[in-house]
Amino acid sequence: MVYTRGCLLLATFVALVALPGFVRAEDLRRTAIVRAIQTSRDSVVNIHGEKFVSDSGDDAEDRRVNGMGTGVVIDPRGYAVTNFHVVDGVREIEVTLASGRTVAARLISHDRRTDLAVIKIDTVDPLPVIQLGTSDDLLTGETVLALGNAFGYEHTVTRGIISALHRNVDVSPTQRYEDLIQTDASINPGNSGGPLLNIHGEMIGINVAVRAGAQGIGFAIPVDSVLRIVTRLLSIERIDHTWHGLVCRTCGTGAMIETVHSQSPADTIGMRAGDIILRVADKNVTSQLDIERALLGRKAGEVVAVTVTREGDEKNLSLALAKAKQQKASASERSWEQLGLRLAPAVSSTVQQLQPRYHGGLLVQEVRFGSPASDKGIRPGDILVGLHIWETVKPDNVSYILDQIKSDQLETVKFYILRGRDTLFGHLTSDTILR
Repeated sequence: MVYTRGCLLLATFVALVALPGFVRAEDLRRTAIVRAIQTSRDSVVNIHGEKFVSDSGDDAEDRRVNGMGTGVVIDPRGYAVTNFHVVDGVREIEVTLASGRTVAARLISHDRRTDLAVIKIDTVDPLPVIQLGTSDDLLTGETVLALGNAFGYEHTVTRGIISALHRNVDVSPTQRYEDLIQTDASINPGNSGGPLLNIHGEMIGINVAVRAGAQGIGFAIPVDSVLRIVTRLLSIERIDHTWHGLVCRTCGTGAMIETVHSQSPADTIGMRAGDIILRVADKNVTSQLDIERALLGRKAGEVVAVTVTREGDEKNLSLALAKAKQQKASASERSWEQLGLRLAPAVSSTVQQLQPRYHGGLLVQEVRFGSPASDKGIRPGDILVGLHIWETVKPDNVSYILDQIKSDQLETVKFYILRGRDTLFGHLTSDTILR
């Protein structure tokens, strides 16, 4: 057979392509960074909506501003994690998916202290879910990628390295973050709530903050911390008011049971500490979060198949969910959780010496950083003497008042404190204390 020079060159090229180890030009363009972004992009959403903020000053009025941020899909039904400050005060949350379609979303659960929140995107079709990595083995200097809605530019990608680990950062008088990842990947307004990725496209953190006035310094919450908080925010006890009674930790092959609560549904069917849960319903399990996601949306009484291994033997069990027990928190627990105050009865005679019109009060022993009380400037040594129209002489008074605030649907609550001989007052909003 006779070949022309062109045919011979073509045949040679085809033969080279077929050789093991030959790399095409197109493959050279698909670097690890490109593949990481392609893997994770569709699970990242852009969050926007209007909120009202108050200007400083006595005569200031609320003004309307456009908020923006980023979210990460962690469940195909539309559950996504973001920063709480992204959705705080936003009445109508809108989410733009990677496809460009804009849909509504609602706030499901949040933790103000860690600035994390879970939203539910209004979707019928399953959404792509982010691949989760770990922040337990991060290396200073390793390559990381930030993906988010920077300045409103959707799905912006920036690259950098991990500059440092375990940073504590005060970003405002009322917000402190602990144990953050520091990176020089550009993190701009709008990136908040978006993923920090490793070179494999796995989420290793949630971008949260930038250092004002600094170049190349951004921070992210480590993913292991995020997952611990999100597990609590998405627990079926919190969302559906149902109960399974399991406390688990991640192990190599599944989720190992650490505790089985007495008289719980899990206890009833003989589950015990040391069992390793492999599957719940049709979902493979590696963490407590997987268990909560598998049971989310199911009603009390519904029976769910659970597969466990015990001493090497695989067992198939049937777990019937129960209605969550209503455990009433103590007065001190409620004061700390809802107000951010550690209180103790003040000596009545001391209070009356300072201000004769009060019968007594509650001495502020501690104020939780970032709590409603901290935001309003209450500090240790103050004496809480009243909330709304009631006196606060005993810790039980606080519990009673919190119940009344909820039942009466009060939007704001006036508080009164003694600081020395001066009576000071301020206002708490109900949405910050009735969580």
